[in-house]
Amino acid sequence: MATVTFDTHKFVKTLEEAGVPEPQAEAFSTAVKESHEAADLATKGDLRELELRIDTRFEKVHGEMLLMKWMLGLLIAGVASLVLKTFFGV
Repeated sequence: MATVTFDTHKFVKTLEEAGVPEPQAEAFSTAVKESHEAADLATKGDLRELELRIDTRFEKVHGEMLLMKWMLGLLIAGVASLVLKTFFGV
């Protein structure tokens, strides 16, 4: 889980400069800080790890699909040879 750095003092000062009373600015700051702490965020590292796991799974599926294509090709060739032998006596 990622931690978000939040400068509460700077946030309060910015609100006060905009005309928000100090107690209200402090309350806003506390609310925003708590919402950031409660958030479950993904880091770039988390996303890279997920991408690698997905890539690994797709490589496995790709290999299985390649095997099935070869098996289907051999099956079609076998059926075609039986059809040719049956109808044309080859």
